[in-house]
Amino acid sequence: MNPHGLAQSQAVEGIPTSKLLEGLARLYQLVLVIDSQRRILWMSDELVNLCGGPDFQIGRDAKRIVPKLPNPGQVFAIRSQLRAEGISSWNRVEIETRGGKMLPVEVSVVPIAIDRDGEESRVFIAIARPIEEPRQPAGADARDLHAQILDRCSDAVIATDGRGYVTYANPAVEHLLGRPPEQLTDRPIALLSSSAADLEALVASLAPGGEVGHRDLTLRRADGRSVRVSVSASPLRPEASGRCGSVLLLRDETERGEAERDLRRKNLELEHCVHALSHDLRSPLVSLLGFSRLLRQDYGALLDDTGAHFLDRIEQAGRTMEDLIHSLLELSRIGEAGERRSHVDPRAVLLQLQAELKPRLDATGTRLILPQDPPMLYCDPTRLYQLFSNLVGNALDHMGPCKDPQVTIAVDEDADHHQIAVRDTGRGIEPENHQRIFEVFQSLRPSSDGRRGTGIGLAVVKKIVETHRGRVWVESRPGEGATFHIELPRR
Repeated sequence: MNPHGLAQSQAVEGIPTSKLLEGLARLYQLVLVIDSQRRILWMSDELVNLCGGPDFQIGRDAKRIVPKLPNPGQVFAIRSQLRAEGISSWNRVEIETRGGKMLPVEVSVVPIAIDRDGEESRVFIAIARPIEEPRQPAGADARDLHAQILDRCSDAVIATDGRGYVTYANPAVEHLLGRPPEQLTDRPIALLSSSAADLEALVASLAPGGEVGHRDLTLRRADGRSVRVSVSASPLRPEASGRCGSVLLLRDETERGEAERDLRRKNLELEHCVHALSHDLRSPLVSLLGFSRLLRQDYGALLDDTGAHFLDRIEQAGRTMEDLIHSLLELSRIGEAGERRSHVDPRAVLLQLQAELKPRLDATGTRLILPQDPPMLYCDPTRLYQLFSNLVGNALDHMGPCKDPQVTIAVDEDADHHQIAVRDTGRGIEPENHQRIFEVFQSLRPSSDGRRGTGIGLAVVKKIVETHRGRVWVESRPGEGATFHIELPRR
């Protein structure tokens, strides 16, 4: 796209993102963006090519482009846009083309909230369509068997043509958005957006070659309230013009959002409880370990074998509890606001870990094979170290006896994700335990040295990955080793 208007408007306060503007121009063609003072901020190339002239300039009053109206200000009457309904549309307006011809167009205006440095402002996007443009009567494709089925669907369904105009809406739309289907048909679906981010996502889904798929958006109801919906968009067969329309399935996500907020609140309360409890347990534990050391120092010679064994068991249990408290504290801290994500070289982290584990690796004869030139990973450096440390430590703990013990780490990437794989040559994991091992306090068997682990290491890995918006899983069979896979977004 030749960014004619965009280049002129980048310095204008309040301009939406270039991605949104380019998407609007691809979908609707005749687009004008104005601010709350009715000044032109941006215009699509096709609008400039159609009309042009001295009045089509960034910063000019938009009402000057409709000179044949008795009261041009009514088209861009900004005050009327601030009503609760937030949508205005005019069926017939005449604009003057380059050749002096008066062209009747239908104009719809979309008020959009723009977040600039934490402060919200509004811009107004005018979408025009020539009335003389041949177009299919609203709903002409809708009154067939498929439409009769959709009319009875409990979920809201909207169909659009290749220009982003609504051709069909089922009765469930009214329950969700407060607008009967006849108020939506033959109007731009962009009218339902209330913010620049949601409009950008909606346009990206519907524009030619757009990103069709599933999105969560906030749409505007007729009463001015916002509703959070899950939108699934799919392309329809190409029209005569070669453009593809879309069908959108909308589901109310308000209840799910409330449930998620309640779950987040409960998780936060639980994490605070774990944090406080872990701190409270440290004091008596320090006393227990301290007195056991004094007992060994001052009275060790008086203890028989049974007494020394009991003392060993007390100290071992105390150290296990100390490890458990430390792990619980680390688990509760993951995802805190102080974390700083950046591009981290995983090989540098792994070399540090390899140096720290060298005595243990040498003692067990295990080879730790690192990637030679891995891509940079976008994450918190401390959490990345914890992730590798827990995965490698888990492999060393549970490999069991094998002929050539190895732990191999690979880091790769594709267009959207980074992939990490930690593979060992150990005894493997039964398929029925593949999910269980990521739960807190789940340790399938004692470690190689006979110690029982805390069962928190893999739970820490899972939480780190999830707070980085990734996923983790394991592939393994008994006797064939185990491979832990992690997928992280590139940004």
